[in-house]
Amino acid sequence: MTFWNEELETMPVEELKEMQFRLLQNEIRTMYEKSEFFRGRMQSVGLTPDDITDMEQFRKIPCMRKSDLRDNYPDGLFVRPYDELVRIHVSSGTTGRPTVVGYTQTDIDNWSESLARGLTSFGVGKKDVFQNMHGYGLFTGGLGVHYAGEKVGATVIPTGVGNTDRQIQLMQDLPVTCLAGTPSYMFHIADVCDQKGVDIRKQTKVTKALAGGEPWSESMRKKLYDRTGIKAYGCYGASEFYGPMFLECDAQCGMHVWADLTLIEILDKDGNPVPDGESGEVVVTMLQKEAFPLIRYKIGDISTLTWEKCRCGRTHPRLGRITGRADDMIVVRGINVFPSQIESVIGEMPFLSPFYHITLTNENYMDKMVVDVEVLPECLPDDVNAINEMSAKVQARLKEILNLKAVVKMNLPGTLERFEGKAKHVTDNRSWD
Repeated sequence: MTFWNEELETMPVEELKEMQFRLLQNEIRTMYEKSEFFRGRMQSVGLTPDDITDMEQFRKIPCMRKSDLRDNYPDGLFVRPYDELVRIHVSSGTTGRPTVVGYTQTDIDNWSESLARGLTSFGVGKKDVFQNMHGYGLFTGGLGVHYAGEKVGATVIPTGVGNTDRQIQLMQDLPVTCLAGTPSYMFHIADVCDQKGVDIRKQTKVTKALAGGEPWSESMRKKLYDRTGIKAYGCYGASEFYGPMFLECDAQCGMHVWADLTLIEILDKDGNPVPDGESGEVVVTMLQKEAFPLIRYKIGDISTLTWEKCRCGRTHPRLGRITGRADDMIVVRGINVFPSQIESVIGEMPFLSPFYHITLTNENYMDKMVVDVEVLPECLPDDVNAINEMSAKVQARLKEILNLKAVVKMNLPGTLERFEGKAKHVTDNRSWD
């Protein structure tokens, strides 16, 4: 097993937690002094930095939310002047005003350090040629992964998103061993390889991939491996943190959250901490962030956290697969639905590709949900009855999981839209006028 910083990554848990809390106290004191926003939050509940002596007191601090970032657009939450910043990233703003994040050089270094530990944990190093298919520019994925790849000594090819034919050509012509990109784009790469008659196993050296930027399921991972021989490793992060930060190791049993950089709480719907390993909402505190601090930030993801020592030997906590989002939850006929639930059902069906789309409408104020799915080429039957049987099987399983009826539409191979960046899975056309 290879480590980037073995002494730190295998530190005894109690020592880790002590170090984490010391860093937390330092960050709270610094933010109280420098951030008018954060100082006001603490004062609103009668707290000063001296009061934060344990986690119970810490949890009295009100949580930050996405709305706080929007309300302080563009730079109202910065605590460093521009002459101390070295970079700005901006989120897409698809759900409101974009989030503008500033970085000091220390922020960039800590970001790269986090990803370097993660890449090393699943074997990326000096012998690898690393094709980075994440978007460069304002999006954090491209540059974050790029810097980390160089830090661990890999040869980085900054292809960015798009130009799929060119991506495949480089995979064949150069000794590329590892890819980075969204899971849906990797499936698109696989589709185009099939169309062009390119056998990824025989005509490239690619064996592993860093997959992130959107939710994906364990069944998607298996399908990608079965089709291509590429072993994909999960990634978690957000521009509000630094960008992508926490990766799976070779054991693939959760994403390692580096306790010297981040403190993650998992809270129930009432805001109380859940037991180790149980599901709840992810709340993030950055412990060494200089330019754009986050203290108790509710990002909206649903997951688990465990401090159980990983099989790889690392002792830092592990974040489970994201199973949904509290803030993109769909309410259909009074029932809460996460797109990830639908994706998991699709992943169970051996005759379906991972591509899907959800369309919501309402007729006479009654919600209707249509799920478009796509049949794999090798599973496409000639018999219409067989297609209907497939549709019925998916529909029955969705009803079992969601407790509501969805209309399932079967689509021919390759006909659903592909996305080079984050996939867009939901169109809500409901109107209550």
